[in-house]
Amino acid sequence: MEFVIKEEKGFKYVEEGEGEALILLHGLMGALSNWEAVINEFKGRYRVIIPMLPIYDLPLLTTGVKTLSKYLAKFVKFKQLDRFVLLGNSLGGHVGLVYTLSHQDKVKALVLAGSSGLYENAFGGSFPRRENYEFIKEKVEFTFFDPATATKELVDEVYATVNDRHKVIRILAMAKSAIRHNMAKELKDIKIPVCLIWGKNDVVTPPDVALEFNKLLPDAELNWIAQCGHAPMMERPQEFNQHLHQFLDRLKY
Repeated sequence: MEFVIKEEKGFKYVEEGEGEALILLHGLMGALSNWEAVINEFKGRYRVIIPMLPIYDLPLLTTGVKTLSKYLAKFVKFKQLDRFVLLGNSLGGHVGLVYTLSHQDKVKALVLAGSSGLYENAFGGSFPRRENYEFIKEKVEFTFFDPATATKELVDEVYATVNDRHKVIRILAMAKSAIRHNMAKELKDIKIPVCLIWGKNDVVTPPDVALEFNKLLPDAELNWIAQCGHAPMMERPQEFNQHLHQFLDRLKY
């Protein structure tokens, strides 16, 4: 399904539905399509918004998680949003955590799936064989429990991205920023409800990471999805949406 990308005041975003706002944050190598099943499921009851994070547009010296959090703050102000639910996968979860620390009056609740912020086993410090399509294909498949989730379209997209010198330099800078920025000591200060939805077979942010988040966040709940990797909303969309529905319904009481 193709979603209309709106462009206003320097922001690019997708917005579907009406009602209480759900803001979805994509990961480092993520795309709008990653959230397709969530948009389709929730746009009938919620105002679902996905800002396109400017990962490739930042000056190299300021490429980092905190800069993306500041961008999100500007986007929220532009859209005049208040008391919304923030959902983030991978790097998007990390951005959501940093934003929430400074804006708990704005965020009603937080949902994290395979979030960085404590530990991640990403691509590593470089892409030694980025011209090799099969190497990139294996790396994308590594993200999922079922390699078939890594469609040719997805692999093609990542291959094109990592073979763009401008983009790959920023990807590596952003990944290093995320790894350096460990939030273990700050998580105790996030007092709002947090829902963790985690793939049992996540090898990028393994199950131990979810357990650590659950221990360090004061008001957290942890939901596991079996036979699932780093992007549960893509690999197990029905189960992901079920956990999300249950959490959102509990917030109403």
